[in-house]
Amino acid sequence: MRRWLETAAQDLREYTEVLNALNVFPVADADTGTNLAATVETAAQAAAVLETPDLSELVTLVGQAALEDARGNSGTLFSVFLTALGGGLDGAERLTAQSLSNGIGAGSVRAWSALTDPVPGTMLSVVKAAADTPIPEVGETGSNHQFAEYLRAMVTAAKDAVLASTEDLEVLHGTHKVDAGALGMLIVLDALRRAVTGQEASGAHLWAGAESDAAAPDDQAIPVNVQPVADILEEMGYAYYPPAHDEDASTLEALQDAHTGVEVMATVDLTALDAAQIRHELAEAGDSVIVSAVSQIDEDTWRWRVHVHVQEQRQAVDVLRGRGTPRNITVTGLSKDDRGRQFRVDPTDLG
Repeated sequence: MRRWLETAAQDLREYTEVLNALNVFPVADADTGTNLAATVETAAQAAAVLETPDLSELVTLVGQAALEDARGNSGTLFSVFLTALGGGLDGAERLTAQSLSNGIGAGSVRAWSALTDPVPGTMLSVVKAAADTPIPEVGETGSNHQFAEYLRAMVTAAKDAVLASTEDLEVLHGTHKVDAGALGMLIVLDALRRAVTGQEASGAHLWAGAESDAAAPDDQAIPVNVQPVADILEEMGYAYYPPAHDEDASTLEALQDAHTGVEVMATVDLTALDAAQIRHELAEAGDSVIVSAVSQIDEDTWRWRVHVHVQEQRQAVDVLRGRGTPRNITVTGLSKDDRGRQFRVDPTDLG
C-alpha cells in the first residue's frame, strides 16, 4: 500500500508536464498532472504516518485524508476511488487477485456515482476497465502467481481504455491524443502493478498487506514485463517530451485558452437528503459536479467533499451555505489569465 502510493506519486511527478499538456476535459485548464500528483502525494504522506494492521482501514483512512485535500477533478475522483477501494478490502488480510478485484470494483462504482454527469472516455472508463478484468485461472487461488497475472491483465485492460478515449471523448476527435485523467489513472494503476511485482529499484512487495510492505511472498511471482504508459506516450509522439514537433499542439492550446470561470471545492456536513439537493442545485449553477461522502459523523449526518466548476465562486458558496456551513473552501482560476491561481475562502467574508 505505502510502496504503491510512493511509486505513483513519483511517477506522476515525472509525467506532470505531459498530463498538463493533454488536459482538455472536463475543463482545458492544463492542470491534471499537477492536481493528480499533489493529491497522490497527500495520500502517500498519510499512508506513511498512519499505523493500523487492518489493510481496509488503512486504505480507507488514506483515501479520506486525500479527499479532504484533493486537488481538482482528477484528484477528487482518485480520492473517491481510493476511499471506496478501502471499503472493498474489508476482511482482507492481504492483497490477492480476489481482494484487489473486490476493492477496485467498489472504487469504480463510487467514482462513477460521485459525478452528477459521468462521461466515458475519462479516468472513469479506466477504473471500470480495471474493475471488469476477470481473475485469471492460473496458479493456486490466492497465490502470488495468480495475483501477478491478474495485475498484468488489469493494467492491459486499463491501457486499452486510455487508448479508446481518443474516440470516446468528442473533444479529442481528430487528434492523436488521449484523455489526461485516463492516462493519469493508468499511471496510478501501473504503479500498483510494479510495486506489487517488485519491478522497481527497491524491490519491495505488498504481499503482506498493511503491516509490512516488504514481507516475502508465499511463492515466486512471475515478472510482468509490460510498459503500458511508455507505449501510449510513444504512440502519441511523446516518447521524448516536449516533442520536436506535435501536430496537435495548436489544437490543445486553443482549447486550453478558451475556458473561463473558477473551480470551487469545499467540505460540508450534511444529511444524505441535503447532499442530494446540493448536487442538484450545483448542477444547475455549473458543471463537473462531484459530491462524495468522506466519513460518517452521526446517525444522520456525513462529512461531504464537494467539487464544481462555476463562473463565479459565490454561485457555489451560496448553494453550500443554504444547507450547511462549508469550510476548507478553495477556489482555483480556470481562465488563461488566472490558471493555477488558488486561494482559500472564508465564507463569513462573503456576507
